[in-house]
Amino acid sequence: MRHRNPWLRIVVSAWSLSVDASAVVALRTAKIAAGGAEAEVEARQMISEKIEAASGLQMMALTGALGGSAFAAAANTIAHYRRKVRANRQRLLKR
Repeated sequence: MRHRNPWLRIVVSAWSLSVDASAVVALRTAKIAAGGAEAEVEARQMISEKIEAASGLQMMALTGALGGSAFAAAANTIAHYRRKVRANRQRLLKR
């Protein structure tokens, strides 16, 4: 009988998140490199979003919203950042 490793799902989720994050980095780099007012707005938004995402995750950790196990904490952390990264990717692809 084959046993499934639940951490494999975490690894795949983290890999998928890294692919999406790489796309966001490329899109943002292109936008900022173009310069102008939109580039400045994007740079400021990027910084504020990173602070907001980290603060939100810290609040989840402090309130127990990440879960009671290492697996739950890892899964919920990835899900938290995935929502933020996907929203940015969709927003940047629309323009």
